[in-house]
Parts: sequence; C-alpha cells; structure tokens
Amino acid sequence: MKAAVLRQTKTPLTIEDVQISKPGPHEVLIRTKAAGVCHSDLHFVEGSYPFPLPAVLGHESAGIVEQVGSEVRTVKVGDHVITCLSAFCGHCEFCLGGRMSLCVSPETKRGKKEEPRLFMESADAPPMTQFLNLSSFAEYMLIHEHACTAIRKDMPFDVAALIGCSVTTGVGAVIHTSNVRPGETVAVIGCGGVGLAAINGAAIAGAGRIIAVDMQGSKLNLAKEFGATDVINPADGDPVKQVIELTKGGVHHAFEAIGLKQTAEQAFGMLRRGGTANIIGMIPVGTKIELMGADFLGEKRIQGSLMGSNRFPIDMPRFVDFYMSGKLKLDQLISQRIKLEQVNEAMEELKRGELARSVIVFDA
Repeated sequence: MKAAVLRQTKTPLTIEDVQISKPGPHEVLIRTKAAGVCHSDLHFVEGSYPFPLPAVLGHESAGIVEQVGSEVRTVKVGDHVITCLSAFCGHCEFCLGGRMSLCVSPETKRGKKEEPRLFMESADAPPMTQFLNLSSFAEYMLIHEHACTAIRKDMPFDVAALIGCSVTTGVGAVIHTSNVRPGETVAVIGCGGVGLAAINGAAIAGAGRIIAVDMQGSKLNLAKEFGATDVINPADGDPVKQVIELTKGGVHHAFEAIGLKQTAEQAFGMLRRGGTANIIGMIPVGTKIELMGADFLGEKRIQGSLMGSNRFPIDMPRFVDFYMSGKLKLDQLISQRIKLEQVNEAMEELKRGELARSVIVFDA
C-alpha cells in the first residue's frame, strides 16, 4: 500500500510502498477514506516530541472496515468508522474509572515478539513504527478494535475524519475536561482546527460569551462563524488585558490550543477568580511555564486535556449527529482536500498557520 513515511525529523515525508499485516484476534483492517493533516503530526516532523523512526504518520481519519479478527465484537466488515488514537483496553484502572483516554495498556499494541503491523518488504529494512496506534497517512490501517467506532453511513468521510482528533479534542475539552455550563464565559487562544472546535463546543454548551484570540484576521472571521461572540488580535495589545476588560474581570474557562509557553501563561492570566485554564495544545517537551503563585489564592486552576477527556465510542456517534443536525460546523473546518502525494504541502501550510484543516482524500 502507499503510505507517507517520516524517516528523519525536519525532512519531508516520502511516499513509499509499505507492507501491512493480517488482523490479529482483536484487530481491524480499515480502508482509509480520509485523513486530516493535524498540527500534532507537524510536532513530530519537527522533532518537538521524540518518536522512533521511520514511522507512517497520520492520526485523524475515517474509513471502511475490510477485515476483522476472530475476537472482534465492536465493528463488522462494511462498517463506516472513525478512528481514534486513544486506544483503550477496557479493564484497567483508567478504563473502569471512566477515563478511557488515559489508558496506556500495552494490550492495544502488538508485542515485540509478534510480527509488526507495518513493515517494509526488504529483510534488512529498519522496523516501521505505527504512529499513535493508527498511521492513517496510508491507504489502509491495521488497528486494535478499541481504536475505532462505527458511525452512520450517511456521514461524509472527509468531515467524519475531523471528528477523529480536532473535534473530539476541542469539543471534548469544553464539555468533558472543563465542564462549561450555560451562561459562563470562555476564551479560546488559537483558532486552528482544535481551537475552532472548542469555540463550536462552547456554543453548543451554551456559553454566554465566547472570545476568540488569534493573530490571523481570517481565522478570527472564521471563529465568528463557529460561535465566537468577540474576537481579539494580540497585535492590537496585550490579549490578557483585552479579555479582562471585555469580561470585567476575566473568564470562567480559558482554552489554549496552540502549544506555547506564552499562550499557556496567558490562558491562566485571563481567568476570573475560580476559573479554569485548559491546555489543549502540545507544549514542546522540556518547556516549562511560569505562573504567579498568589493567583492560586483566588482558586484559579490550570489543567491538561488529552484528546478532550473523551469516551470516543459514545462521543463520536453523537458528534456525527450534531453535524448532521447542523450544530457542528465541520464543512467550514476543511480548507482544502488534497491527495496523499500533497501531504508535505499541507505540512508547510500548517507552519504558516493560515488554514484551518487540510484533508487527504483517498479515492480508491
């Protein structure tokens, strides 16, 4: 099968012929129909997060089940599915406690003595690493059954793919991690795919005021379509002061969707007493953030959010229904539809930060 392989950080992905194994007892073979190009992929390309290479990247996808293992009970051949990197075992402390997105059980991966899911035909080729349980920049994916969920068949694949990461991460951070309540105030820093999804989620949750913060005027205009009631460009002045002035004291919930030290600190600074800052963006490994200790006397909180604290087998079909009923603005998230061979162009677009989302569409 054709796949986009990262062989060395800070270099373009190469389109190569990669071999894929047969499904094991709890595994599913999926024909990839669409895959979003996410900023998280770029973090690994740039080396901000170390990862064993070579690897087939991609983690935001949708497709059709082609084969299932002998013990698979959650999906069947012919099902339309959305994948999720939050593969879960179903019986560890995190899973049984309802926090499936935190599961790190090795059971969802193949063991070192087993044949790898992905490999090169050449016997002397280095091992090929599966990326975040998925590797969706490829014509097929071989994954654990608890890394996908079936959805209704009238849902378009290109927009369904977005639910696999950006929508689940952004909307989930709002409704699960921070539990935004009707009438509360929200600030979202960064209006890329995840940030726009957080804005959309805040609107669905009934937030009274939703403030979008971004340096790109085009993204701020897009944020208004997703539900932002106010927009702030940091070029016009300190965004923290602007938010505090707008809200007369700060917001109940702030969401950082970029992954920078400065914006993480700004998210905390935008809070009113008792407020919560949620770090959704991937801050580079080794980076520390600094906060004023006295602010904690106002019961302000800062917390992380991993994939929107999701319960994706429940959440994703519901998000599909939200889209089909007009509540989720997924069509507006897609800036361009591309072929697999254009993946490096999409990566360059991510660096410029001008587009919301590029989606790879597999026609086969």
